[in-house]
Amino acid sequence: MSTTTAVTPLTTSDAEALVAAAHRAAEAADVTVSVTVLDAGGHLLAFRRDDRAVLISGETSTRKAFTALQLNAPTADLVDAVQPGGPFHTLPTALDRPLLFIAGGVPVHRDGHLIGAIGVGGGAPEQDHGFATAAVKALA
Repeated sequence: MSTTTAVTPLTTSDAEALVAAAHRAAEAADVTVSVTVLDAGGHLLAFRRDDRAVLISGETSTRKAFTALQLNAPTADLVDAVQPGGPFHTLPTALDRPLLFIAGGVPVHRDGHLIGAIGVGGGAPEQDHGFATAAVKALA
């Protein structure tokens, strides 16, 4: 007899909390960003772009979240993997949304299961990664 434990999915409330935490971290650093949160299926749950953020930062944050979700890893950890000779160098990009290997995308887990991802765009890659990581830690 086997039993399974249900994992609570990422909710809209969780997604809004992630966005708010990432924005607080960015505001504290005086950086304007866009933040995207996707559920485990890659569906948009929450998005926010600062008025002063460049328009492309919204697409960047979405692609970072998508990449972190698809590969279940922070995008900061994947940069070397796409270099020539790396394991993802020839990864097909025929997905509904191209992958983006720039720091700022972080998967969100609950009870050891992938439930979504957050992407932050607009600052330096290291800053974006810090803002996304701070948001995930705040949710825990």
